[in-house]
Amino acid sequence: MLTLATTTPGEAEVFASLQGEGPSIGRPSLFVRLSRCNLACQWCDTAYTWRFEGDNRAHRDDLYFARSANQVSVDEAELAARLADYAEDRLVITGGEPLLQGAALARMLAVLRAGKPGLHVEVETNGTVAPHAALDPLIDQYNVSPKLAHSGNPAELALIPERLSAWAADPRAYFKFVIASEDDLTEVEALQRAHDIVAERLFVMPEGTASAALRDRSRWLSAAALERGWRFTDRLHIHLYGDTRGT
Repeated sequence: MLTLATTTPGEAEVFASLQGEGPSIGRPSLFVRLSRCNLACQWCDTAYTWRFEGDNRAHRDDLYFARSANQVSVDEAELAARLADYAEDRLVITGGEPLLQGAALARMLAVLRAGKPGLHVEVETNGTVAPHAALDPLIDQYNVSPKLAHSGNPAELALIPERLSAWAADPRAYFKFVIASEDDLTEVEALQRAHDIVAERLFVMPEGTASAALRDRSRWLSAAALERGWRFTDRLHIHLYGDTRGT
């Protein structure tokens, strides 16, 4: 079984939309949002995937979510059959942290790929978890978003050197750093040097869940990316749909 987030109680968060971030921005895609995460970003915009009642990890909104209303278990074959009915040929598996459910994801994708050949599969990950051996060959692209100090996560949990180096050596992996202030750029530069992350696969993205905040940060962040040879990505879905589930 896979544990998914929900759009409304009992309804799994499965939807078609435009990819809003990273190297595939603007592409029509099918999304599956999994529940549970091993990190706790204080600005996380999907805290309903992990900050359940009784979880004392910090979040700036200080909201708690009822687990029963925000999680649903779905059989792997049942989910594969549902996804096969969509026209989109690109699947984005997001979270939460999807790689925590690697074995179940592998079983689901094996069924889905058999009935939907040519499907391009992306996984969004915080970069701390190694892909399950059965899952890794089924993935076309990893969107790796290591969490910087401003996320509130301890570096020993969020920035695991051997994992970052492994992602940097994988040509399927693109790095996407969330940037809140100009101070964060120094941290990205240090990580790039330490792990030999090529600029072509390094994106910086403004933090924010409102268009106005994203635009303000984008002005100086786009210039910083240009100066350093990095790639810049906006958060297209926020501008189009706002900070809402299922978009």
